[in-house]
Amino acid sequence: MFDDVLGSALPLAINLFGTERRMALALGVESLDEIGHRIGDLIKPELPHGFAGMRESVGKLLSLKAVPPKKVKTAPCQEVVRTGDAVDLYELPALHTWPLDGGAFMNLGLTNTRHPTEGTRNVGMYRLQRHDARTVGMHWQIHKDSNAHHAVAERRGERLPVAIAFGCDPAVTYAASAPLPGIDEYLFAGFIRGERVELVDCKTVPLQVPANAQIVLEGWLEPGERLPEGPFGDHTGFYTPVEPFPALRVDCMTMRKDAIFQTIVVGRPPQEDQWLGKATERIFLPLIRMTVPEVVDYDLPVEGVFHNCAIVSIDKRYPKHAQKVMNAIWGAGLLSLTKLVVVVDADCDVHDYSEVAWRAFGNVDYAHDLLLTTGPVDHLDHAAYQQFWGGKAGIDATRKLASEGYARDGGWPPEIVQDPAIVERVSTRWAEYGL
Repeated sequence: MFDDVLGSALPLAINLFGTERRMALALGVESLDEIGHRIGDLIKPELPHGFAGMRESVGKLLSLKAVPPKKVKTAPCQEVVRTGDAVDLYELPALHTWPLDGGAFMNLGLTNTRHPTEGTRNVGMYRLQRHDARTVGMHWQIHKDSNAHHAVAERRGERLPVAIAFGCDPAVTYAASAPLPGIDEYLFAGFIRGERVELVDCKTVPLQVPANAQIVLEGWLEPGERLPEGPFGDHTGFYTPVEPFPALRVDCMTMRKDAIFQTIVVGRPPQEDQWLGKATERIFLPLIRMTVPEVVDYDLPVEGVFHNCAIVSIDKRYPKHAQKVMNAIWGAGLLSLTKLVVVVDADCDVHDYSEVAWRAFGNVDYAHDLLLTTGPVDHLDHAAYQQFWGGKAGIDATRKLASEGYARDGGWPPEIVQDPAIVERVSTRWAEYGL
C-alpha cells in the first residue's frame, strides 16, 4: 500500500495476489485446488444413491441457486459522482512501469460490456492506456468477448456502453481474468465466494457494476473511433507494438469517499499475474476433464506465460493417445492458443519440471513423437511470423507401445526404481542424525 503517490491524492494498492498463499487467501480457500474440487463435485455425472445421495444432489443445486448476482439500489462505489468535464483520469495513480511504455496504464480494471443483440454480459480484464483526462484506450484482443461485442455494435453503426470497475472483491477480480466458457463472471465469483455479488446500476450507461468497487469509469465507444495504443512492456517480457485500439470517452467517474486504486505490474515472469494464472490452472482442471477425461493433471508453466506451453499427464490406453489429447487441447477454448503441448504418462508429476524434462528430452524419438501443426496464437505473440496464427508442436513423451510402431526387442524397458524398503531405511537413518 502506497499512501503518498506522486501526482495523485489516492492511495495505491499493489501485489495483493503476489504469492500462492495470498492468492488462496484472496479467494477464501486454503489451497487453489479446493475450488477445482468443488467444481468437480458439482459436475460429477453419477446418479444419487439413497437418501444421503439425494440430499447431496439437492444441496449442490441449492448452492448454485444461492449465488447469482443481486441488484442493490445504493452502493459505496457511488458515494462520489463526477460527470463531464469534472472527470479527471489524472487523479488515478496509473503506472508508467517500463522505460519505453507509451504512457501510463491501468492494469486491473474490470471492463463490463453487453452483446448488442443477445444481451449477454461479459466482464474482462484488459489493459487501459490513459490518453488524456477523459480518454482511455481499450486493449481488448482479437479472441476476447468484449472485442466481439464491440465488433457487432460497429457493424450495426451503434455505440457501445462500457463500464470499468477498479478495486473489486478479489473473487470478482479473479473471475474477470478467468476464461469462463459461457458462464456469467459474477455468478462464478459468487460460487467462489459462497455469497452473491451485489451489483448496482451505472449512472450514465445501461450496465451494472460491483457495488463494493472502489472506482468506476463509465462511457461510450463511438463506432470507428481508434487511437494508437502502446508500446507496453507486457507479460511476454517484450514490448507490444503500437496498434490502433478503441478509445473510450469517459463521461462519468464514481468512487468511494475513501477510495483506493488497485493495480498490478505486468512484465516478464514471475510477476503478480503469475498467481492469477495458476489459480485458473487449478480451478479449471475438472472442466478440462469433462471433455478430455483421460487427463490426469496439467501444468501451465509461468515461463510460458500460460498460453505458450501446457504439460499434460494422461492415462494412456491406446496407440497415439497422446496425439488425440494434443488436438483436444488445441480445440479447447483459450487453450487453443497453446504453442507447445508436452504429454506424459500418469505417473509423471507435471509440476516437477525436472521429471518432465527427463521424459521429454531423453525418452522421445522426435522423428516419430513430434507433431507439428499450425493454428491460432495469442494476439501478443511477437514470435509468430504472421499475427494471430503460427506454428505449434506436440511432444509425445509417453511410453511407446508396440502398436505404435515401437519394434525394439523386449518392448519399452522398465525404469530404474529404488527398492521402497531401502528408501525407508535410509530416510529413517537420516532423520535420526537430523539430516
